[in-house]
Amino acid sequence: MKKIAVFTSGGDAPGMNACVRAVVRTALYFDMEVFGITRGYSGMIRGKIHRMTSRDVSNILQLGGTILQSARSETFRTPEGRKKAFEQLNKRGIEGLVAIGGDGTFSGAEIFGKEYPISIVGVPGTIDNDLYGSDYTLGYDTAVNTAMNCIDNIKDTANSHNRLFFVEVMGRDAGFIALRSGIASGAEAVLIPEAKTNIEELISTLEKNYKSKKTSSIVVVAEGEKSGGAFEIADAVKKRFKHYDMRVTVLGHLQRGGRPTAMDRVLGSRLGMEAVKALKMGKKGVMVGQIHQKIEYTPFKKACKHNLTINPVMMDMVKILN
Repeated sequence: MKKIAVFTSGGDAPGMNACVRAVVRTALYFDMEVFGITRGYSGMIRGKIHRMTSRDVSNILQLGGTILQSARSETFRTPEGRKKAFEQLNKRGIEGLVAIGGDGTFSGAEIFGKEYPISIVGVPGTIDNDLYGSDYTLGYDTAVNTAMNCIDNIKDTANSHNRLFFVEVMGRDAGFIALRSGIASGAEAVLIPEAKTNIEELISTLEKNYKSKKTSSIVVVAEGEKSGGAFEIADAVKKRFKHYDMRVTVLGHLQRGGRPTAMDRVLGSRLGMEAVKALKMGKKGVMVGQIHQKIEYTPFKKACKHNLTINPVMMDMVKILN
């Protein structure tokens, strides 16, 4: 394999730039030509493909977001769109792709790799940490630390005013950010999509804390929680718990940006390097992940469909330690 390209797709995640840097420099180390594709599958279709050198990825390790930018593409979902994408790659002689993204990125890559003679290796880049085949995904550690720091700040004002705060964090389909940041910040309760919310149990916990003269309470809510977002749950609690001064804070996209942690920089660097090695070895249609410090290769379909499950011990920690 002499020519490969790298792109980022879907939601941005801290650590993506570290991964792009590793892909470019590893490819050059093995005397490959390497190209960058701007704005994911959309840019692939439009021919937004440029040659990259070692200097192009200097001083990006510490940056959040992605220098290659990202976009979602409805056109790539169509056979006509994928045909155009392959034509753009083929006329440049590109034989392999490193796709950095989440389940949507890998679902597209799986179909694309079956339709055309192009080798694709994926790197898990999503703050949700919901892909099977890697202990952690790029951006997850940074997102958890960002959420934890925000909750710590909220706790300061909650203590000052004797308030109950509902803090909503990202996690439409997965509660990993909510659970880990909630434990790390000493939240009284954590509500996630994977576990049924018992409002009565939540109220009982809050009342117990109130009677013990606890100066503040924090409830962390994943945005995909089935009982509703933080506002809906706060309204339900307010009807039964009128004597508590309540506030709701939605952290939103604060969690997606910012400088990546050391863990995400190192993980992105390793997975980017291993993705190029995987292409060099002839692997395709797989996601490169790290499990117990070892590199594993997981087929795209399995990585997307067999999502990680919540460790019940983590849920017990919230109940026991609150």
